[in-house]
Amino acid sequence: MLDPKFVRENYDYIEKMLKLRKMEGACDINELKTLDDKRRDLSSEMNSLREERNSVSKSIGIRKQKGEACDDLMEHVQTINDKIEAITDSLNKYDTAYNDIMLSIPNRLHESVPEGTDESFNKVVREWGEKPTFDFEPKPHYDLGTDLKILDFERGVKLAGARFYVYRGLAARLERALISLMLDTHTNEHGYTEVFAPFLVNDESMIGTGQYPKFKDEYYRLDRDNLSLIPTAEVTLTNLYRDEILTKEDLPLYVAGQSSCFRREAGSAGRDTRGLIRVHQFQKVEMVKFVDPESSFDELEKLVANAEAILQKLGLHYRVLLLCSGDTSASSCKTYDLEVWMPGLNRYVEISSCSNFLDYQARRAMIRCKSKDGGKPEYLHTLNGSGVAAGRALAAVMENYQHEDGSIGVPEALKKYLER
Repeated sequence: MLDPKFVRENYDYIEKMLKLRKMEGACDINELKTLDDKRRDLSSEMNSLREERNSVSKSIGIRKQKGEACDDLMEHVQTINDKIEAITDSLNKYDTAYNDIMLSIPNRLHESVPEGTDESFNKVVREWGEKPTFDFEPKPHYDLGTDLKILDFERGVKLAGARFYVYRGLAARLERALISLMLDTHTNEHGYTEVFAPFLVNDESMIGTGQYPKFKDEYYRLDRDNLSLIPTAEVTLTNLYRDEILTKEDLPLYVAGQSSCFRREAGSAGRDTRGLIRVHQFQKVEMVKFVDPESSFDELEKLVANAEAILQKLGLHYRVLLLCSGDTSASSCKTYDLEVWMPGLNRYVEISSCSNFLDYQARRAMIRCKSKDGGKPEYLHTLNGSGVAAGRALAAVMENYQHEDGSIGVPEALKKYLER
């Protein structure tokens, strides 16, 4: 969430930002102002009553020392206590309503983020490699996989329903190899510590990274247990340090982990209904950073480079896009997407998204840092990026390394993992 002081002093900016993000109806700023004013008035009244109570209590002590009666003062203290109790009840209600709106306000946007309503306004920052050429019409990965009997969509549907799948043989081994390559690269070359965490999390974790409460309907939830299936390991990795104070001298802190990810894909009806591009369960390697606020945008560029390294090792042509205001997620201040070229689909497909959240997630999750020499704790900055989506990487390898006879080649970087 945003700093309440910043919001209070920048209501006009918040309303402008909501329009830039296409989120005009996300929250009622006028209601927020009203609630904040009432909260502050009640807090001021409560402080005055507490001061009055302290003063009366001192008078009671003086009278008792003198052996004088003080029943009237004690009745007055009880009256003050009753008023404080009533104000506390009202304040709690206003605080709850205020916090609900604050949690629905998106992050502020970095000045470099281009204005735009949709993905057509995203800015291509750079490209790497060349699109492969073929002497034949390249097939999409779902046809390749079906013909080779390594992707089984029919049995995926039988087991779980639409947009589920089964890997067989080479597909299963290739994805396992891809995940191993990613984890080895990020831990051995980029300085991340590997973490394996639960795939089920509590509501506090989903609130901490911004999935709840606003986007609750987009995720799979087990109401009986008050747990949710994670949409990404960003949730678990970021919440590792929820409600903790880290040592500033230990920053930056990098963690990476592989997980299954579960998404309803509620807003994607009719899009990519075939294949591995848009499914309800998929594997991904996630990278999360906890950094000093002064270095977070430099760390974002490094994060993007970490994700790019995987695609470069696989020899896959891709481009890096800076997302526009209308395509940037609510929690992010600035986001780069990596899009890999899919010759069978004849288009680019997102394979990684790298974002700087500033202190937005840290405030929600109460993740702070302070110097080992002391000082006041401050909110650090969090970043996360896909390093990369394994299912889409598998699809990209299949399409880019396909042969005319329908067989699939293996990138050099993966061969050692397949030989084990």
